[in-house]
Parts: sequence; C-alpha cells; structure tokens
Amino acid sequence: MDDFIYRDGGADGGRSAARGNSGGRELFCEGVSLSKIAREVGTPVYVYSYNTLARHFRVFDEAFSGIPHIVCFAMKANSNLAVVKTFAGLGGGADVVSGGELFRALKAGVEPSKIVYAGVGKTDREIEAALRAGILMFNIESQEELSAIDAAAGRLGVKAPIALRVNPDVDAKTHPYISTGLKKNKFGISLEQAMDEYAHAERLPNVEVVGIHQHIGSQLTETAPFVDSLEKTAGLVRDLKSAGFGIKYIDVGGGLGIRYLDEKPPLPSELAQAIRPVLEDLGCTLIFEPGRVLAGNAGCLVTKVLYRKSTEEKNFVIVDAGMNDLVRPTLYQAYHEIKQVIPTDAPDFSADVVGPICETGDFLARDRAMRVPEQGELLAVMSAGAYGFTMSSNYNSRPRVAEVMVDKDRYYIVRRREDYEGLVRGEEIPEFLAGEKVTHNV
Repeated sequence: MDDFIYRDGGADGGRSAARGNSGGRELFCEGVSLSKIAREVGTPVYVYSYNTLARHFRVFDEAFSGIPHIVCFAMKANSNLAVVKTFAGLGGGADVVSGGELFRALKAGVEPSKIVYAGVGKTDREIEAALRAGILMFNIESQEELSAIDAAAGRLGVKAPIALRVNPDVDAKTHPYISTGLKKNKFGISLEQAMDEYAHAERLPNVEVVGIHQHIGSQLTETAPFVDSLEKTAGLVRDLKSAGFGIKYIDVGGGLGIRYLDEKPPLPSELAQAIRPVLEDLGCTLIFEPGRVLAGNAGCLVTKVLYRKSTEEKNFVIVDAGMNDLVRPTLYQAYHEIKQVIPTDAPDFSADVVGPICETGDFLARDRAMRVPEQGELLAVMSAGAYGFTMSSNYNSRPRVAEVMVDKDRYYIVRRREDYEGLVRGEEIPEFLAGEKVTHNV
C-alpha cells in the first residue's frame, strides 16, 4: 500500500488539527487526499491507485522474464474498465469467467489472442461470443462442456482452441470457499481421467487441443502448493507430448495472496524461483491468472461514520458502507485494516464496525481496536481493490457506489454512483397490475 500514505497539508488540515492532530496529517492516495475525494464524490467510494496497479503488474511480469508467458488478469477480482485497461496497456491479457467479463475485456482493449475463458457453466451464447471474438483458448471443466463447445464451433464453422482444466488434488491451504484444487471441489477433471479426456477431445471435429490448465485456489501464502500441483501437471504434459498431443500452453492459474493482516505471502520473484525449474524445460508458453496480487492492495473503500452506539456488551461504529459494498468480512471472515483518513489522538476502544444493512452479518470488522471516531469522520477500509466492488450488490435496494482512479495528483471517476432510477431500470409493472388502485389502511 505504498501509494496510500499519510501526508501533511491535506484538504481538511484545519479540521484535523482541531481534532487533536496538530500536524494536519491525512491519508492520501498518491497525490490526492481521500477526504477531498470523499467531499467531492461522496461516500462510500472505492479508490484505486493507478501507480500501484501498474507497478504490481510490472513486478509480476518481470519475475518471469526469459520464459515465454502471458499475464492474464483475473477479471473476477476487479472488472472496472479503467483497471482492465491499465493492464491491457502494459501488455496484459485477461482471464474471464463469463460473457459479461468477455464483453468488458474487449471493451477495455484487451487483445482477444490474450484472453482465456474459464468457468464451469459457460452457456451456448457465451461460447459463441468467445469464438467470434477469437480468444486464445477455452479452459474446459467437463466432457459435456467440451461437447457444447465442439457443437458451437461447428455451427460457426471454426475450430475452438481448448485446454482441459485438471484437478491435481492439492490442498491450497486457504479458505475452503476459495480452494479449487481438491477432488471434492467442482472444478476440473481428475489427473487419472485426463489422458482419456484429451483423447476424446482430439477426436472431436471442431476442437483443437492447445493447452492444459490448473488453478488450485485464491489467497495462497506459500509456494509449496503451487510447486506440488505443477509437478503433477508437468508430468501430465510430458505424457501428453509423448502421446502426440500439441500442448502449446500451460495455464498455471493464479491465487498468489497478499498481506491483509500478518500474512507473509511470497513475492512474485519467489514464486518464479520456485516454479521455474518445474516448467521451463517443457517448451510451452506459460499463462498466469493473477488477480488479487495485482489489484488487492491498489484500492481502498472510503466510508463515513454515521453514528456510534454502545450496549452492555458492545461498542458499535455505524458507517455508510455495508456488506452489500464489501462482502468479504462477512462471507470469508476476512480481515481488512481500517484507518482513520484524518488520524486523531482520541481515546482507544474496541468496537464492531457495522453498516446500514438489516442483517446481523453486516459488518466490516468485529472487536476492532481503534480510535473513538466522531460522527462524520472518514474511515478507509484497506486492501479492498480486489473482490470489493465486483462482489457488491443492490441488497436492501442500496445503489452501488462510485469508483475512482487516482493518477499522481489527479483523480478520475471511473464509475458513477448508481442512483435510484438505476435501481429499477429494466423493471416493469405488468398491465394487469398497472390499473389497480391501491388502498392504504391507516
């Protein structure tokens, strides 16, 4: 989070000093104070640092220099067009898992030849759109999906480039909801079945076998699971090549973790050092699908304190961002650091930071040690650049928030805040209800 730092002379320095921060320090994203963005754009708001996004991409890409490779950003982490365009402009591709993500990738200028399409539930319409676009390859999850892609390619008179996703049955040692490489998970084809499935694919008239794919999970904090899984996958690649299959690409997947609290995930250079010996003699182009490691620490969610409340059991800080804006804390019991945008010397206490949603599960932090905030104070929920806005919803009919990108000393609104009309766009009241009178009982 090097581009999210406290600096002197912020836009609200006077208020900061009045609250006990004589230095007038406040939290900036690059050269723009978060309080300025909050004042002019409103809250809640996601804020992304362009410089951090670009630096993270370059560090990852350079770690694998000397090996033919493509870095395909996992768009499920953050599909904002400006974020995707950032990586495309640096030579990156995209890992997509839906027709909507494919549409976004193309609209952001990602080269179709750098797009890989994963996911267990591709529809005919999505498959045909990807074939028309000319993507690099489909990552196949099942034999029935393979048949559907063969049929779609036949209808369009093209060959569908495919890789089979293998399940290496390796424990990624991460949260069970984001572990994908065990036999009990819904993803991929077992290693034992893989050779037969490749033989079946080779016999299909409208399919071209070009690669192999694996992905074992997200937020991995060790290199060992990567190495264990890739040793199995590399062995299969050698067997496939010996049998005459044209394996050009090895899709390594993604999953490299970031630091939220006290995790110590490997650097991209350490990951490269660990897996290079396993893969570099296979004569294939490597495809990587990083998401969180590129975007996670490049963003934060700025929220405003609405109220404070204390009971016999708990202190609560009620803010204007809820679980519909950032679901990770309640869905994964995930930790996000929460910082005062304008630090004060107020007393410490322990509180739950909660939102306005009518759910007990609506929280951003539980039993968090923090400074006692005032009404109207701004808090920044850190490391929210990945799996933040992309997992947001309109639950409780709450409009989705704005997104902002900062480049040096300027900020740009890269997604306007949704309004109430946007909430009902596309909905219609049927004719049989339109003329009914509503009686209100008082």
